[in-house]
Amino acid sequence: MRRGDRLFEIIEILRRSRGPISAQSIGAELGVTKRTVYRDVAALIAQGVPINGEAGVGYVLEPGFHMPPLMLTPDEIEAVVLGVQWVRTRGEPELARAADKLIAKLEAVAPEKYRTSFLQPSVSVAPVVTPAEVLGAAAIRGAIRRGRKIELVYADNAGRRTRRVIWPILLGYRDTSRIIAAWCELREGFRYFRTERIAEAAVLEAAIPRRMDLLRAEWERAMATERQRYEDGLTGGAGD
Repeated sequence: MRRGDRLFEIIEILRRSRGPISAQSIGAELGVTKRTVYRDVAALIAQGVPINGEAGVGYVLEPGFHMPPLMLTPDEIEAVVLGVQWVRTRGEPELARAADKLIAKLEAVAPEKYRTSFLQPSVSVAPVVTPAEVLGAAAIRGAIRRGRKIELVYADNAGRRTRRVIWPILLGYRDTSRIIAAWCELREGFRYFRTERIAEAAVLEAAIPRRMDLLRAEWERAMATERQRYEDGLTGGAGD
C-alpha cells in the first residue's frame, strides 16, 4: 500500500472508531508495524489533521474534522452505489469489504446535500446465489497480480477432467459465475475456465514467463480475431 493511501486509511480508521484506538490495532488492520503507524500519525498531525494521542490509551480524531468535499453528481454517486451493491452480492468477502470501505470513504468526503444518495439510494441490485468454488476469487486475483501460474483439475461440459497449468490473465465476473481468462499450457492457447468446474486448484510459486502487459495484449488480439471470425460467420464472410 502506498504511503498516501495508508495515511487516508488511518484517517478513516480513526473516523469510524468509537473511542481511542492503539497504534498496534491500526498497524494490524493495515499490515504495518507500530513504528510505521507512529511515523504516519506524526505526518498527519504535521499536515494539520487534529489527532490526539496518549501513551497506553491510543489515538483519537477530534470531532468536526472533515476531508475536502469530493464533487460528485447524484448520477455519479448512484453509479458508484450500484457498482458497490453488485460487488457486495456477487463478489467474494474480500471485495465486499473493500466495497463497503469505498462507500464509507466517498460518503465522508461528499457534499452534505448528496449524502442521502449513499444512505437511501434510488437504485438496487437483486441478490443472487453463487456456486461453491474450490479456489477463491481472492486467490485468483492475487495470482494475477503476482504473475503466478495456477495448477488445476478442470471438468469440461461432459464432466471429463484434465489437469492443467494456466497463466491467469483476467478474472471475469458474471451474475452467478466467474471465469478465468488464461493461457493454457496443455492446449497451448488461450482458454476460459469456469471457476465452478474447477475440481482441484493451487496457486504455484512458479512465475509466468511473460510480462503480464505483453501477455494481456496478446490475449486481447486473439480475442479480437475470434470475434471477427464469429462476425464473419454470421454475415457470410467479409467478402460477401
